[in-house]
Amino acid sequence: MAIPLVVGIDGSESSLEAVDWAADEAARHGLSLHLVHAAAGDREPSDVISAASERARERDPTVRLSSEVLHEDAAVALVDRGRNAFALVLGSRGLGDLADMLLGTVSLAVAARADCPVVVVRGATEHRNGRFGHIVVGVEEGEGSGTALQFALREAQVRSCRLTAVHAWNPSSRVLTPRPAPSWYALEAHRRPPSQVLDDALRGMTHRYRDARVNPEVIEGPARRALLDAASAADLLVVGARRRQGHPGLQLGLINHALLHHAPCPVAVVPQI
Repeated sequence: MAIPLVVGIDGSESSLEAVDWAADEAARHGLSLHLVHAAAGDREPSDVISAASERARERDPTVRLSSEVLHEDAAVALVDRGRNAFALVLGSRGLGDLADMLLGTVSLAVAARADCPVVVVRGATEHRNGRFGHIVVGVEEGEGSGTALQFALREAQVRSCRLTAVHAWNPSSRVLTPRPAPSWYALEAHRRPPSQVLDDALRGMTHRYRDARVNPEVIEGPARRALLDAASAADLLVVGARRRQGHPGLQLGLINHALLHHAPCPVAVVPQI
């Protein structure tokens, strides 16, 4: 049986926007859509499931739907379901979040701990509905971006849209994300010119996705600003995530954390395999 696309729902408008995005994504990839609600609060679980199911059917009547209600911590439940999922899709805010919070605590916790890609659906309608025909992926030195780049190339090919691969570098640090003691590969990568870092990353991937239109872009400056600027006209921003030594499952660096809070479009966090 094909693995599903899993959506976390809580009855908020943000989670219904995530259902819209996930229904489109499931249709593009021929996936089933599995709705997960971790019951808490005053709303009847059946009402939450019914509203989300109706929203998904309105978005695309052909998508195969399933659902379940779990009586446990939402982040724990979703991380568990993500072990057998194409991706986890979440809204950027939940019912329990304060109005001035930029990102829901559940979404942040799941993005930091999941074993599969996590898409946090955020941004204005035009960014969520594929208006721009454009995906952006961040490419760092070393081995951390391979899975994210593969995810982004597959999305670009399925959507028939252009992909901008951004490698941002700082002459003083030459890193995209904070990381532990560098491996031999990372030390060697550190000596390569920025354009070669990007070319090398793309060379090993693009032959698998020949229909994807890729635009490599090397930017001198902070990675956070480079990726936010590139995402201003994008439908999806894709970033990789490293496993942290000594902290199993924790994988969000400062840059990814900032992107999840401030990106103008949906953000896919893809853990390194």
